[in-house]
Amino acid sequence: MAGARILIADDDAAILDSVGWLLRESGYDVTTVPGGVALFEALEARQPDVLLLDVLMPDVDGYHLLERIRTDERWRDLPVLMLSSMPPEEASVRALGLGANDFIRKPFRPKELLARVQAQLRLGAMLRQTRQALLRTEAALVRAEADAETRRKLVDILHEVTGDLSVNEVYHLLVRRVARALGVSHCSIVQGQPAGRIGVVVTSFENPALHNLEIQLDRYPELRAALESGQPVLVEDLYTHPLYAEVRRVWDLEGIEVPVRSVIALPFTIERGHYGVFMLRRTRDMPPLGPTDLEFAQAVITAAVAVIQRAQTVELTRADNARLEQLAHTDPLTQLLNRRAMTERLTEEMERALRFDSSLALLMVDLDHFKRINDTFGHLVGDDVLREVSQLIRSTIRGSDLVARYGGEEFVVLLPDTTHDVAAALAERLRERVAEHSFGAHEGLALTSSVGLASFPAARIESVEDLFVRADAALYRAKADGRNCVRM
Repeated sequence: MAGARILIADDDAAILDSVGWLLRESGYDVTTVPGGVALFEALEARQPDVLLLDVLMPDVDGYHLLERIRTDERWRDLPVLMLSSMPPEEASVRALGLGANDFIRKPFRPKELLARVQAQLRLGAMLRQTRQALLRTEAALVRAEADAETRRKLVDILHEVTGDLSVNEVYHLLVRRVARALGVSHCSIVQGQPAGRIGVVVTSFENPALHNLEIQLDRYPELRAALESGQPVLVEDLYTHPLYAEVRRVWDLEGIEVPVRSVIALPFTIERGHYGVFMLRRTRDMPPLGPTDLEFAQAVITAAVAVIQRAQTVELTRADNARLEQLAHTDPLTQLLNRRAMTERLTEEMERALRFDSSLALLMVDLDHFKRINDTFGHLVGDDVLREVSQLIRSTIRGSDLVARYGGEEFVVLLPDTTHDVAAALAERLRERVAEHSFGAHEGLALTSSVGLASFPAARIESVEDLFVRADAALYRAKADGRNCVRM
């Protein structure tokens, strides 16, 4: 979204310069505010598409600013990305609870920051489109000449589904409320494709337990007609309407007695390639569905589509944030934890070991003469070997253990609640497996590893840094003693 307007509020001039430069180089229109005092003046002067807001500023509290933003109708949907040097567990929960869209810790990684900004720009654009669609629908409903009772029913339905709901929850509420408002016996939402043979009933008023039931579209001509034409279908009497001529013959041949008398099928599109049909049916003992029922149901669906789109946008944004969080903690080559994530986990485990007087062990594994593999077979083969070693380590350690790629050809294995002797045995088993492993079809490719072990409790180990220093020293001795061995 080149040209998007981004406002940065931070008391750190270096942050304003570096982040501003990064975003401008990426094609964004950037405005910076030194601190939070002038923030609202900047917001009023030029409505941004995304706000980057520092949590801790000497002149004003970032949390307080966030609360003020979220209570102002003008900026209710403005995506806000909070920046802070505080640990995530101290700042992110409070920031997200006050309405922030995302949280990123200083110092940030440029690619991660850009990805998160892009995600918030997508969210902001989709929310604005959704709100505009809702406003257009609301205006159309106000202009419509419907009786007061119909208006009340429609407003009640939209009020109930316009909340912080998932797509499935919106579907479930729609079929229940519309069924009761129109007094129909059957109400369901079916997803399908215009040229498809199978439809999926995602929810049903008459059977709330039903979920994702596959049906043959050939047996439901009103569904197929609605999907293919994109137009509403009203069948007041199934036993006389020409659309059901072929299906009635099948009923007669199979001796099927159908209690349904009339049907409305309303097609809708959530996004490109995703289609649905809102189905209403009444049985023979009920008045047939007519044009008035169709008009009311059409108004509900028109408005509800915007709500469903918003729910989908929120779900996609949450999924994007979860994916970005995963990327921030994962080594892209091996899919193991990266150095930063392992350091955080090790700190947590060390604190737990100190608090509960439990044991902890750390292995530093280095592949011997790995440069020879890259020089002999090429870097692509070297990458394959690193991936195989990562899988080999995963399959050797226990489910409660953690492994990370610490850098280059070096791996770190964290063994919680593990005594020194158990860790030594596991380290030796890991060394043996690497030495015995056959790495693909590359003739002459052999590999060994050196392992350094440190464990807690032990003399002069009182912190994570002490544990790393001890393990690194042990790894150095393993290298000095000829490699392909374990030292502690």
